[in-house]
Amino acid sequence: MAVVLPVFGIFMAGLMEVGHAYMVMQVLNSAAKQSARLGAVEGKTTSDVMQKAESIFSAAFNPVQATVYVKDGSTFDTPGFDASSVSYTGLPDIELSEAEPQQLFIVRLEVNYDDVSLLPPFWIKNITLSGLSVMRHE
Repeated sequence: MAVVLPVFGIFMAGLMEVGHAYMVMQVLNSAAKQSARLGAVEGKTTSDVMQKAESIFSAAFNPVQATVYVKDGSTFDTPGFDASSVSYTGLPDIELSEAEPQQLFIVRLEVNYDDVSLLPPFWIKNITLSGLSVMRHE
């Protein structure tokens, strides 16, 4: 019992932490998808999209800990563009109320997992979790 119980406890804590990280990733992806759908509708602003995303992931963690980016994705429409080298934070911002019809935009949410972890960072350290959705404006 003295050998098995500590090993089992460490295993369960690690399993719980990995499950929580996966849950945070799913919340970020869901919030990005739902807020991008909102932003695709004519008349919605970038601020509306950011508020929608924050209202969704605020159920899982403090919204202050996450960063919401709403970026212009028009560069992805360029033939021969290499998407593997893109820096999402370096893309230009977009105001959705002024976006052209069929203009590509990106909603990206990021959170440092050290800020939202259940246990002190041991298994998962210095990881940035993100959710992403790409949509065309109507």
